[in-house]
Amino acid sequence: MYSLLLAIIYLAFISLGLPDSLLGSGWLAMQAQMGVPISYAGIVSMIIAGGTIVSSLSADRMLKKLDTGLITAISVLTTALALFGFSSSTSFWMLCVWALPYGLGAGAIDVALNNYVAVHYASRHMSWLHCFWGVGATISPYIMSYCLTNGFGWDSGYRTIFFIQIILTAFLFVSLPLWKKQKNGLPVEKNPPPPLKLSQILRIRGVKYILYAFFSYCAIETTVGLWASSYLALGRGISAGTAAKYASLFYIGITAGRFLSGFVADKLGDRRMIQIGIGVMLGGIVAVWLPLQAEWVCLYGLVVVGLGCAPVYPAVIHATPHNFGAENSQAIVGVQMASAYTGSTLMPPLFGLIANHVNINFFPAFLSVFAVFMLISTQKLNKLVSDRKE
Repeated sequence: MYSLLLAIIYLAFISLGLPDSLLGSGWLAMQAQMGVPISYAGIVSMIIAGGTIVSSLSADRMLKKLDTGLITAISVLTTALALFGFSSSTSFWMLCVWALPYGLGAGAIDVALNNYVAVHYASRHMSWLHCFWGVGATISPYIMSYCLTNGFGWDSGYRTIFFIQIILTAFLFVSLPLWKKQKNGLPVEKNPPPPLKLSQILRIRGVKYILYAFFSYCAIETTVGLWASSYLALGRGISAGTAAKYASLFYIGITAGRFLSGFVADKLGDRRMIQIGIGVMLGGIVAVWLPLQAEWVCLYGLVVVGLGCAPVYPAVIHATPHNFGAENSQAIVGVQMASAYTGSTLMPPLFGLIANHVNINFFPAFLSVFAVFMLISTQKLNKLVSDRKE
């Protein structure tokens, strides 16, 4: 039962990753067909992120009323229907309408499963859980590429992922008995406490530090994902083909790093995994920054940044029950997700303004500011938690 439920949870996280890279891989064909500027992808992306932030902040209230398994199944079904809506869209405003349920569904899945695994499973499973997100995010561009190159159109790419999501939804509904009679990742209580308000969550000692850290982490990950290729080509004079190749290797570094970190996460512990990850990340940023003639230092530095990112996100989530108590973890995970998506939404466009109006060569400096801020925030939280436990 334990292993079967874990397999179902892994499948659910593949389903979470599947749609995440569809918009980027299919947008050129989509915007050409709909006759809108290429920059409009940012509007769709921000609507999705807005829906995700709203559902993340509401997740504690929803999970107080419904089982984690049921919330997950309903949320995957919601994203599947949104993907079908995308595939049926013939104008830009329709994409914007369907972007909202996709974001709402994705946020609920994220909070529900992250908290459930943090409470019930060892740290290695959290690393592998997020590795499976990377599997989903890696598969979907290949599906979209196949559909586009074989003349099926971008809508077929979305519809294919819709059918995969529907199959995963069926698995999730069938698996509901495996979740047993548990809510919030904890045994059901006769008179459960009311959901925590945002103001109450923010008053818990140390929460603000972890929100700063999560915001910073996602600012780094999404800024690298969006701007690394442009920086390598325009700032370092590296060919566009090589720049695109190594920019994609950043995500492969994250996925492979999460798979490998799962083998050592239990032994080293969440705190040390976070420290190692930030240290490796900083080393990679320095390599990208160094003004050396040897291109390989900068290129492989980008891969190192990805490897450094790998353990941070899963370890921060898994440490939440330890840092703040299992009774508070679900509410705090929801706020962490909201903070993460805020960083993902706002910081890449901010660097775009810097690149456009100042200089794209500020890319490694921009990343290093957030990496240092993340290091300081996590160290302050560690000290606070250690003092509290003594």
